[in-house]
Amino acid sequence: QVQPVESGGGLVQAGDSLRLSCAAPKRTTTNNGMGWFRQAAGKEREFVAAISWNGGSTDYTDSVKGRFSISRDRVTGTMYLQMNSLKPEDTAVYYCAAARSVYGGSREVNYAYWGQGTQVTVSS
Repeated sequence: QVQPVESGGGLVQAGDSLRLSCAAPKRTTTNNGMGWFRQAAGKEREFVAAISWNGGSTDYTDSVKGRFSISRDRVTGTMYLQMNSLKPEDTAVYYCAAARSVYGGSREVNYAYWGQGTQVTVSS
């Protein structure tokens, strides 16, 4: 099993918070960047956030800056996405991915392993 596994999605109201988790085999993440992407119904998958292999570099899409925070625990191989002040437009399936190198950035082609996704629904 090399694919990451996401958890923590659910149905919340606007303004609420959720924390997504991504568990992946350490052999695919220890020296690799990781990232979160999302896909809303009828839309293409888009970049949300990325973190480098050691957590020293992070990046976010503009629409979530100041509300979402990406982090990782290299001991356990787990990555997190803390989502605060959620909006209805954040509704999507959220995917975790492990990069091919120390940092994947915003491009999907830079990621080798993808999870199955977890649904986040934000009601107004």
